[in-house]
Amino acid sequence: MEERYTKKEIIAKARDLAKMITATEEVDFFKRAEAQIQENQKIREKIASLKSLQKQAVNFQHYGKEKALKMIEEKIVKIEAEIDEIPIVQEFKQSQVEVNDLLQMVANTVSNSVTDEIIRQTGGDVLKGETGAQVRKGGSSSCS
Repeated sequence: MEERYTKKEIIAKARDLAKMITATEEVDFFKRAEAQIQENQKIREKIASLKSLQKQAVNFQHYGKEKALKMIEEKIVKIEAEIDEIPIVQEFKQSQVEVNDLLQMVANTVSNSVTDEIIRQTGGDVLKGETGAQVRKGGSSSCS
């Protein structure tokens, strides 16, 4: 008989997996880059300015001040570009992509592995992606 797990046990394993992920080079680089950004006065000032402009933009939009909104949006784009030109910001954004890719890879692996295991457990054909019931019935059929 196959082993059974509770949702609580699965969540505990997921937390263990999360700890493993936070101990990867990708996450370590992300944390270092984020810390360097927080320690950089120039970047902090630009981010503060950006946040202030974004609040103004929301207010101008709310009150229908289209001309003022357009001017603020142009300033926002300029400051965002200045921030994006800073090497540590570029590295930080790249590290965000890499961490997200890792998380997506883990999610896809779990999903595909669950599907494959269900197929195996039902006596199906993993290569064809058919469960045992589909194999016994004689071909692919969809639930939808």
